Amino acid sequence: MKKFLLASAATALVAGSAYAAGHSDEVKVGLMLGFTGPAESYAPPMAGGARAAVKEVAESGLFLGGKKLTLVEGDSTCADAAIATSVAERFVTADGVSGIIGALCSGATTAALQNVAVPNGMVMISPSATSPALSTIEDNGLFFRATPSDARQGAVMADILLEEGITSVAVTYTNNDYGKGLADSFEANYTANGGEVTINASHEDGKGDYSAEVGALASAGGDLLVVVGYADQGGKGIIQASLDTGAFDTFHLPDAMVGFATEANFGADLDGTMGQVPGTDAPGGDLYTPIGEANGFDATAPFSPESYDAAAILLLAMQAAGSNDPAVYKEKMFDVANAPGEQIFPGELAKALEILANGGEVDLVGASAVELIEPGEASGSYRVIKTVNGKQETIGYR
Repeated sequence: MKKFLLASAATALVAGSAYAAGHSDEVKVGLMLGFTGPAESYAPPMAGGARAAVKEVAESGLFLGGKKLTLVEGDSTCADAAIATSVAERFVTADGVSGIIGALCSGATTAALQNVAVPNGMVMISPSATSPALSTIEDNGLFFRATPSDARQGAVMADILLEEGITSVAVTYTNNDYGKGLADSFEANYTANGGEVTINASHEDGKGDYSAEVGALASAGGDLLVVVGYADQGGKGIIQASLDTGAFDTFHLPDAMVGFATEANFGADLDGTMGQVPGTDAPGGDLYTPIGEANGFDATAPFSPESYDAAAILLLAMQAAGSNDPAVYKEKMFDVANAPGEQIFPGELAKALEILANGGEVDLVGASAVELIEPGEASGSYRVIKTVNGKQETIGYR
């Protein structure tokens, strides 16, 4: 269960800003993603998903009795806690938002949550922050995520490798909450089931040369290299140095290494490499694809479906509560995401708003088959990928 904090005096900021919005004809929601930084290639399709859900709700005319809905955006980066905090502060104090979607990375999410959201009583829901530490963070019941914890991804990753007959690996991880949390979860699950981790070493993002790190990893040995990094930063550098030196030619890639950027950077050089990213083969995914096409983004990109669902959960919770006050609607987040209720798929948010306005119940299946479990995160399924002829192909789900 999540831990709870006493609200600070900074709660007065909310009373003086966002909750004038409770009596106005406009409701604002903030979207903070790492549009720049080590995971920037993930942000555009994620933003596309959140924008599409907000657009769908806004254009229905049914939100909170016809209130105007506006999305404000900010670049939280993935690497600078001060910037993430500043963006969240701007959302609350200047923009007067009633909820925040984001951030993209775990470190930015933690900074914004602890420094701004909790003291100000603001609900946050991240589509992609996966650090296990976020499951126990003190949050007054204000934090949710539409993606599973890396406590689960670590177990899934260990199972995939062992089932492939990989019994010895080297591990490198980006030196932050996300990297260490996932690397530790993986090692615990892998070694408990008979695997050997020869080395579990951090790397820093933003370096021009990773030959020293790769040298240490190669000296430790292993059947392959697990790269818990970012596709636009250190993870990319580690793979390139490994290929250049011949240290490793096969890798295993978790969520922040899966996607178009890695495929474009390395192509067939990664043939045989496997990995996993949150994903489902539920029908919501097929229904979400044309929404992406209509709005100019790739709906199949990692964390784009979760971004649509995160925005939808937030807005439907407000509708269910009949209020955009986070202290009120936070109690409805689980209700709209889970059974019982009429199942709601992508493109059906107007129907959901109408059901809720009439006192009914909804169960958002959404684009990612989202189901919230305690302490407010997705139970989660994973799409297993393998690089074949330079393309990351889906070979199964877990």
